[in-house]
Amino acid sequence: MDFNNKVVVITGASSGIGASAAVLFARQSAKVVLVGRNEENLNKVAAQCETARGIRPLVVRAELDTDADVEAIVSKAIEEFGAINVLVNNAGVGVCGSVLDGVGPYDKVMATNVRAVYLLTSLAAPHLIKTKGNIVNVSSVAAFKPIKDADYLPYCVSKAALDQFTKCVALEMAQHGVRVNSVNPGGTRTPFAENAGFTKAQVEELYKARDKNYPLGKMVESEEVADLIVYLASDRARSITGGVHVIDNGESLM
Repeated sequence: MDFNNKVVVITGASSGIGASAAVLFARQSAKVVLVGRNEENLNKVAAQCETARGIRPLVVRAELDTDADVEAIVSKAIEEFGAINVLVNNAGVGVCGSVLDGVGPYDKVMATNVRAVYLLTSLAAPHLIKTKGNIVNVSSVAAFKPIKDADYLPYCVSKAALDQFTKCVALEMAQHGVRVNSVNPGGTRTPFAENAGFTKAQVEELYKARDKNYPLGKMVESEEVADLIVYLASDRARSITGGVHVIDNGESLM
């Protein structure tokens, strides 16, 4: 797979799946736009990307629940590289909350996991049409079933909405030659759980339980999800659109 002279915008690129995808795209000669909130971590990922093929990434610090920041992602990418070939909507938040907690947790999760994706996609779409590019949304198996070991109702709802968004946009954009797909990981070894409010000790116990209980006896690694993202964004997947692609060690079978 070769992404020479192709511009790839990745949100949530400062750690986890986004960081792994950024480095893998860079190894395939892509011009990468790294988007995230933690500028220090973004710069560390940028250094890894530049080491891969000598192509300096563009770092964009952005709060995705702020419209002006989302708009700046596209404008800065076009100003720096002149095009957008691939959009990876990877950034997401997980907030513990139940229906008894009111709409606060729901509003917080939907602002990043759905609304920001909708806005960024709409802004990037004209540029993707010009390049006959594609979009990969990073969703979750939580779109299909509740998460039993945590109160993740708002998160599950947001990912179900994201999957439907993927399918609707895929149908709309097909006439323009733009593909849209979703990658749906199961439990993945990333900073996600800690960022959602779990302690390190709780995360360790959660990982141990998942390693034991998942059908394949292990969790997904971020590099594995990155492999799937890069494949779907490549010309090898030129006939794949509107797909929801599960990578979960059999978790969704349970």
